[in-house]
Parts: sequence; structure tokens; C-alpha cells
Amino acid sequence: MAKMGGILKQAMEMKDRIESIKESLGNERVEASAGGAMVTVLLNGKMEVLSVKIDPEIINAAEPEVLETLVQAAFNDAIGKAQDLVKGKMTEMTGGFEIPGLT
Repeated sequence: MAKMGGILKQAMEMKDRIESIKESLGNERVEASAGGAMVTVLLNGKMEVLSVKIDPEIINAAEPEVLETLVQAAFNDAIGKAQDLVKGKMTEMTGGFEIPGLT
């Protein structure tokens, strides 16, 4: 029974650390751009959009798909970076163990 109590205590401590990391991710920033920085996206570690910057030179009403493609590429890159950030933080916490569903 004493072991069970220890395991529960460790689980609660891990839960508290996970919550702390999740909260701190809101202060982390990742930036990605596309088209030679014609489109730049800034996200936080919670995958929330903080800003989108579009160089006016890329805006062409006759070819909206060019801008759409650059925005999509910048967002996908930023999301990938944010996911890597989260995974890195969680891996640090777990000592390198991959825990399914944690990230």
C-alpha cells in the first residue's frame, strides 16, 4: 500500500509539472516565414496566433492563390515549430520517455 501512495504522489507531482509547463508555453514564441519573409507568422507555445505580417508587395488581387499559398506555408512551418517546442519541453520533464498522449 505504501508503494501505491508513492505512485499517486508522483503522479500528482507530474500533473502539477505538466500544468506548469502548459502555462509557461503561453510565454514561448515561435516565428516562421515564407516567400523570403513576405509572410511571417508568430505563434506562442499554446499554438495561439500572436501576429501575421504580410508584405504589401505580395498582395495581388489577380493572383490571390500566391498569397494563400505563402500564408499556408508560414502557418504550417510555425505550427511544426510550436509542436517541436511542446514536445521538447515534455521530453525534458519526462527524462526522455515518450508518454503517448502527453504531447
